[in-house]
Amino acid sequence: MAITIPIVREGATPPRRLPSGAGASRLTALPPLSLYLHVPWCVRKCPYCDFNSHAAPAGPLPEAAYLEALRGDIEQALPLIWGRQVMSVFIGGGTPSLLSAATIDTIMGMLRAHFNLIPDAEVTLEANPGTAEADRFKAYAASGINRLSLGIQTFDDVRLKTLGRIHDAAQARAAIEMAQQAVARVNLDIMFALPGQTLETCTQDVREALSFGTEHLSLYHLTMEPNTVFAKYPPAALPDDDDGAAMQDAVADLAESAGLQRYEVSAYARPGARSRHNMNYWTFGDYLGLGPGAHGKLSFHDRIIRQARVKQPDSWMAGVAAGDGRHIGEDLEVQTDALPFEFMLNALRLRDGVPTPLFETHTGLSVAQIAHQLEAGVKRGLMSPDPGRLQTTPLGWQFLNDTQALFL
Repeated sequence: MAITIPIVREGATPPRRLPSGAGASRLTALPPLSLYLHVPWCVRKCPYCDFNSHAAPAGPLPEAAYLEALRGDIEQALPLIWGRQVMSVFIGGGTPSLLSAATIDTIMGMLRAHFNLIPDAEVTLEANPGTAEADRFKAYAASGINRLSLGIQTFDDVRLKTLGRIHDAAQARAAIEMAQQAVARVNLDIMFALPGQTLETCTQDVREALSFGTEHLSLYHLTMEPNTVFAKYPPAALPDDDDGAAMQDAVADLAESAGLQRYEVSAYARPGARSRHNMNYWTFGDYLGLGPGAHGKLSFHDRIIRQARVKQPDSWMAGVAAGDGRHIGEDLEVQTDALPFEFMLNALRLRDGVPTPLFETHTGLSVAQIAHQLEAGVKRGLMSPDPGRLQTTPLGWQFLNDTQALFL
């Protein structure tokens, strides 16, 4: 049986658990810091999507109002991360490629003016093939975007319509070529276990994606997420669990045989092409979330907090304008007893796990505090016995939910 992969679209903030218990840890050093910027609008909402996306209003997007609010959000957040370097940026959504080249240029100017971006910071923008334009992609690159993430999902026109996508297969192919001409680094999102999909058509999608020589693939099993149209009205002809598992094994074999290493549950990369932004998520790094609905995790020497902005774009804009923090919908301290699970929920998604000392430096806890969970995992064959790494065995990665649950 293979891992059941939830939709965790590239760049989306990783799984988390609300804090509980009492007491906080102490950190001797702060982890790397990333930025996540959320653009909330789409041409229309896809029926499988549970991200904070909203159908674009009639007429032009309120880009000027969005920029003004984003500037205010940045300025009010700066005291939390003052002086820290930023190693990566992800502009996600929604559909960021709906924004004009001038707006992206303004955003990049804001980031350079307010944050200490490292010289070779990875800066990714998420794009929908249905909104792709060659000149706009090139302008994005001129502004400082150096990586594009394309939501292809499938090259099957029938399946694209079922998924509610606004592009067709021809537009997907054209968007890949436009992206590759604009930037050196491109990720393709591909879904499998789609309504009416067979193993043959599933593998054809992956073969076609690989034919472009892309450096990075994100391969997701379609799941019926709560509070989505598909959850309420499930599509017909969904592959059963056995067929979905067979597809998952087949796409993994195809990607790896083409030279892409599966380094995370749903991420495959050529050597040197791993997503630095996502690696920071999985290694329990920090990230400041800006924009409506954006989530963040920030460390201080005496505590770790999680924040979430309010979801509705108008409410977020009004809250930022008020200047009193009301645009922050959640601001919670992660307590000591929640930290082991929070850390492992992310780190164990990595095939190679993480060095054991990372647990101590990024949580402020001693690894001795999880010794009995590690011992139980080793005895059950789920965790590696190597004291130098926190890593699943192949069995533990296959049954990842059970392995993560050891640390609850």
